[in-house]
Amino acid sequence: MAGPTGTSTTPPEQADRSIPELLKALSNETTTLVRQELDLAKAEMAEKGKQAGKGAGLFGGAGLFGLGAFGALTATFIALLDTAMVTWLAALIVTVVYGAVAGVLALTGKNKIQEAGPPTPEQTVETLKEDARWARTQMRSDAT
Repeated sequence: MAGPTGTSTTPPEQADRSIPELLKALSNETTTLVRQELDLAKAEMAEKGKQAGKGAGLFGGAGLFGLGAFGALTATFIALLDTAMVTWLAALIVTVVYGAVAGVLALTGKNKIQEAGPPTPEQTVETLKEDARWARTQMRSDAT
């Protein structure tokens, strides 16, 4: 293959190597590349995992305090309705309303999770695609 000045772009040490040597070198370089890509994927997923773990911890704390507030709000609603009807009926009405709200929230949450798709290491996937394109061009140039 000729460069812009008409000279060969293949380094002299590679031009003198046999095809089995070149294939062995390609195999070694491919193995190294795959290992590096796997390391990148691990690092990327570990970082995402750390961030998700922090967020989950904060959600846990919020959930604990939210549960306490929700219990107090429920008692308030039942006490308010108790002024107009018997206590058990007031509690039943509050329970049915909460159940309906929970159903709507669950369906909405399910749809949002499906829209998000699977957690994948996007950067690694992109670099793997680039590596495959590079390898194809190298194979084509070595074949000529």
